[in-house]
Amino acid sequence: MIHVYLMPGMSANSLIFEKINFPSNFKLYYLDWLDPLKNESLETYAKRFSALIMHDDPVLIGVSFGGVLVQEISKIIKVKKLIIISSVKSNKELPSHMRFGKATKSYKLLPIKWINDFESLISFVLGPKIKRRVELYRKYLSVRDQNYLSWSIRELIEWKQDKPLKDVIHIHGTKDLIFPIIYLKNYIELPRGDHAMILKRADWINEKIPKIILGD
Repeated sequence: MIHVYLMPGMSANSLIFEKINFPSNFKLYYLDWLDPLKNESLETYAKRFSALIMHDDPVLIGVSFGGVLVQEISKIIKVKKLIIISSVKSNKELPSHMRFGKATKSYKLLPIKWINDFESLISFVLGPKIKRRVELYRKYLSVRDQNYLSWSIRELIEWKQDKPLKDVIHIHGTKDLIFPIIYLKNYIELPRGDHAMILKRADWINEKIPKIILGD
């Protein structure tokens, strides 16, 4: 049995994986965000989070900011495969406005209270085109605590990883507006996939990822 742990993206819960269905020789485990502690670093959070991984040599799959987290977890535990979807492999792959935010610390000025405005939140974490179907995505973005959101934005923009990890497998859509492909290198391309492709292109993911894990 191959044990696969699935980590959702920023503000998202594990329901984003409801359309993921791998063959019977894969066992899927659905992770959800823990509340970050006060002033907790991403590295410390990953160490605390790694206690939720109950099997040796698991496959870790992370979406968006969840992809950043599973990369940090892979520095703590041994993994069979490390797969990120709609994510980045280093801080050099972050878009220019995020790197500018790091340089100027302007992200600290973000009015985090807009988490009460769901249209603004969904545009920020899934992309502006998703706003047309706000109610459809509301159930997936349930992690809207102000402390969590402030922490996750800070830890993404301030991520210390400046070189990709060896053997990380990166799957990315060509229409991703959150992490545009112009900033990326060495990824498996999903044509016309956007930042919500874990939901919208689940059939492609269900076909491809088990083969990638098995090395086919």
